[in-house]
Amino acid sequence: MTVAPVAPPPIIGPVVPAPSPQVASDTIALMLPLESNAYGRAAEAVKAGFLAAAGRAGETTRTHVIAHGDDGVLPALASAYDAGVALVVGPLTRDDLKTVVAFAPERPRMLVLNQTEDGSPLADGVYALTLAVDGDAAQLAQVAQSDGVRSVALVSTDAPLPRRFIAAFAAEWRRVGGAPPREYRFDPNPEMLGLLRRELASRPPDAVVLAVDGEDAALAKSFLPPGPVYAISQIADTLPPQMLRDLDGVRFVEIPWLAEPENPLLAGLPRSALGDPVLERLYALGLDAFALSQMLAEPVPPDRIELDGATGHLSLTPSRSFARRGRVVEIRDGRIQPYPPTQ
Repeated sequence: MTVAPVAPPPIIGPVVPAPSPQVASDTIALMLPLESNAYGRAAEAVKAGFLAAAGRAGETTRTHVIAHGDDGVLPALASAYDAGVALVVGPLTRDDLKTVVAFAPERPRMLVLNQTEDGSPLADGVYALTLAVDGDAAQLAQVAQSDGVRSVALVSTDAPLPRRFIAAFAAEWRRVGGAPPREYRFDPNPEMLGLLRRELASRPPDAVVLAVDGEDAALAKSFLPPGPVYAISQIADTLPPQMLRDLDGVRFVEIPWLAEPENPLLAGLPRSALGDPVLERLYALGLDAFALSQMLAEPVPPDRIELDGATGHLSLTPSRSFARRGRVVEIRDGRIQPYPPTQ
């Protein structure tokens, strides 16, 4: 039985046979770094969402959790393979995925929850669902183009996540025909901020793309010229509500689980109370991972899936990764609201 965590039900297209290891059961194994000091909390949030969705579907007896530590992904995967499970959901971290790709030539069918470092194609029988910022950045580039933006300035720190976001935005911006963007490094030093302000004022862009930590977001925005600001999705995560007014006009992509909690499509889903937007996103990832796992664990998985999920609209691509489109939101009057504004 296929159960999706949202309505309407997913669209499932024609199926085609694909090679797979010997399957001895219909068990879905959830393989997470629950014993890791660094990633244990994140793994617990994914597990909570996955098991909540399984419980709602009456499928808890079909699911099996395999916990591992920082160096335990290969033994965990081997145990799932030896048990003949129908599907493994995991690994969660990029390093664990890299290890599996390099050192586990024999593996069950898998739904991995991250992407390869170099974007290399997935092996046969491997699917990917991620919360990577790359897709959010590409979606924002399309939004900016439809907003009539013709020139953009990219302002970012040197941290890996903001740099990935900026690189993905720039790549999509060029693909949709945008003019070559100008890039600037964000530095909270007052002298460097003054230089940033002068350079942007001398050649004002139509819009600015901002990829900085939340604690620096208000400071960075105060040095930008007037106009639209498109930002990395985590920009408001660490800010108390009273500080959101400093980011009025900033647009970013959020998952429906957080952007539209009252959306009827999400009604009936088991809610969490994690109190942290990062963990809430991972909980939503668990919800969607369970919905997809039921389809992918079928003896012959579908080759077309469309699902309005808690993390966004999910579409199975020919490369077996799920393209994800979230909700575009804008901070207005100190509140995160839909963008464009509802009429």
